[in-house]
Amino acid sequence: MDELHVIISGGFSLAYHNVLPEFERMTGITVTTLSGASQGTGPKTIKYQLEQGADIDVVILSKEGLEELIARGRIADGSEAGLATAPLGAAVRRGSAKPDISSVDALKQTLLDARLVALPGSTSGLFVKDELFPKLAIAAEVSFKVVPRGTDSTAMLAAGEADLAIGPLSELVDQPGIDLIGPLPASVQLVQVFTAAIVNTSHRVEHARRLIAFLTSDRAEAAIKKSGMEPVRKTGGA
Repeated sequence: MDELHVIISGGFSLAYHNVLPEFERMTGITVTTLSGASQGTGPKTIKYQLEQGADIDVVILSKEGLEELIARGRIADGSEAGLATAPLGAAVRRGSAKPDISSVDALKQTLLDARLVALPGSTSGLFVKDELFPKLAIAAEVSFKVVPRGTDSTAMLAAGEADLAIGPLSELVDQPGIDLIGPLPASVQLVQVFTAAIVNTSHRVEHARRLIAFLTSDRAEAAIKKSGMEPVRKTGGA
């Protein structure tokens, strides 16, 4: 049977799952998809699952996470391809008043006013915790919690356990129980590049190449834009 095994982080997940049925229909390839965080520690990361021997052909994750996998010798040389860019945004619980994050000063005050800020323990959350909070000089004052995945942080927000969630816009669009506020100000922004690459132990390399070509083609463009991202480049069909 023609099959392919993929592991994907949350940032590109919405667009991916929207277009995957078309890829399977066009190619006859059945795709099994696992989920994992681009970066961080613990069993929910893509890195950990690969190290535990997961049978994976294609990884889709932040460029920062991919660079870690390349450094560990996990990725086939020259197989990586940029798929989409996504800026960081913020969200509130559905129906809540949307605070002002339109300027750096407004964002700083909103963060300080929040009872709890939920952050994913991956690329975006690490940036917010380690770079944004110190840059705003509020690292010791803001109340925040780092959870393994973006879906964990949005679930906390939807449940009323946090007042604010920060992550890639693509992880805050069309999520149950939350409302997107918008992107963070440009001067404190992290625009992530979500990338695909072939794992160097893959035995289904040709199928993997077809999937990556499809995800970088015009066929994926509308789904990418709908999920709050912009396509990186275009190649052709599957």
